[in-house]
Amino acid sequence: MNKFTKIGASGEKLTDDAAEWTAVLDNTTALVWTVKETARLNWKKAAAAVKKLDTAGFTDWRLPTVEELFMLADRTKYSPAIDTAYFPDCKSDWYWTNTPLASSPGVFAWGVLFNIGYADWDYQVNGYFVRAVRASQF
Repeated sequence: MNKFTKIGASGEKLTDDAAEWTAVLDNTTALVWTVKETARLNWKKAAAAVKKLDTAGFTDWRLPTVEELFMLADRTKYSPAIDTAYFPDCKSDWYWTNTPLASSPGVFAWGVLFNIGYADWDYQVNGYFVRAVRASQF
């Protein structure tokens, strides 16, 4: 079984050779990820933006936890550190998670850098990309 499955615009599973897909099912974690990411947003706007998504027939998208997003990073790859066969437009850049920094939750939050597959925290006012996630119902 492949690690990922492509998901079509209506939420249906597609074959690996599908030319167009809007989401990706991680068969290991049973999480579904958006293929397209948002523009750079601060942390609060990122959380609001994913709640408005209507992608692959679903409207229950959210920001991932730092653990969830970090597991999507493939540290055997570089710039970007992700499987580009399923996430072809992923930026080699920072992506927000919904995880605030425990020591200063009102100011800092965790992100994942898909250049090298690294996680760190930063000011919530900074602009990062967003890849939304939802639990699978497959």
